[in-house]
Amino acid sequence: MNTDLPILYIGLLLVILVAAGWAVLRQILQTRKVENSLERLQSKLTKEKGTAQEYFELGSIYLTKRIYAQASVQFKKALKDENISIEENALIYNALGFAYFSQEQYDLAIRHYKDSLKANPNYVTALNNIGHAYERKQLMAQALEAYEQVLLFEPENSTAKRRAESLRKRFVPTV
Repeated sequence: MNTDLPILYIGLLLVILVAAGWAVLRQILQTRKVENSLERLQSKLTKEKGTAQEYFELGSIYLTKRIYAQASVQFKKALKDENISIEENALIYNALGFAYFSQEQYDLAIRHYKDSLKANPNYVTALNNIGHAYERKQLMAQALEAYEQVLLFEPENSTAKRRAESLRKRFVPTV
């Protein structure tokens, strides 16, 4: 009888078990880190006024937890800080737009994506996001225009390439 096969089987099972254990442990550590940050920020911001960075970080945590209404509140607080840079302003407006988009409030999302683009006209993520919001509102011409702008800045952007190609197929002129 061949004894190599059971040893190989047990070895393979052990490798799979170790890999799964590592993945679970990593997820636990990551979740714990987020929960600690959430607790620290909530505690601090209920007692005193925070910085734009702290409000943005708390809003981002709420986004990952899919608590969009609370995320929006935190992003608005971050925007009230006068000490934020133009780049940070663009990031916050984009995140605020995403929070509204996730709540299917596309008009508000588009408004904030536009604010993000006012702060940084070359912000590719905001351009992709506004294109997606236009698509959801069935404004396909504006969506295509947004994706084509993305491709001007980043010709290899896979999202914009895929979405623009799909929209161009819808706009095939009839003869």
